Amino acid sequence: MTTSLWLSLTDLGRIYGISAVHCGRLLSDAGLRHQNGAPTSTALQQGLAYQHHPHATCPNAVWNGEGCATLLQEQGLRPMAERNLIEQWADLLSALEQGSPSINTSAEEMASDLPANLVTQVNQELRQRGCNFQVSPQDQPKRRASACRRARSSSSRN
Repeated sequence: MTTSLWLSLTDLGRIYGISAVHCGRLLSDAGLRHQNGAPTSTALQQGLAYQHHPHATCPNAVWNGEGCATLLQEQGLRPMAERNLIEQWADLLSALEQGSPSINTSAEEMASDLPANLVTQVNQELRQRGCNFQVSPQDQPKRRASACRRARSSSSRN
């Protein structure tokens, strides 16, 4: 049995770097939230919302983090943690592409450690930055020693 993480609009929005108001608007646009803030019967039936006191004048609902995540990501949002990871990979690969005499690994070698599910988004971020380097999806190996470990081991032998 899995347990759901129930979140306020503030906490749910924080995952995606948006305000509670914006998050509520997206849920309303998806037909899950009434204008007064109360969850719709659809949201309640699908287990996407839980209302503590349904007849209160001020609706106090919490939202299923996992269930709403699917809906919000279908609308183009990405969790902040994922966006930060994409930006960090883009920073690293663009710096490696520019090169440095003190670094003995290439962008291609390091890109082989990029998780396959991030390739498209990292490539998009690299393009937006004006970097010509692109990670080729077919260059993603099944699993091998990381470029960081290879770089460390080769530098320790020198």
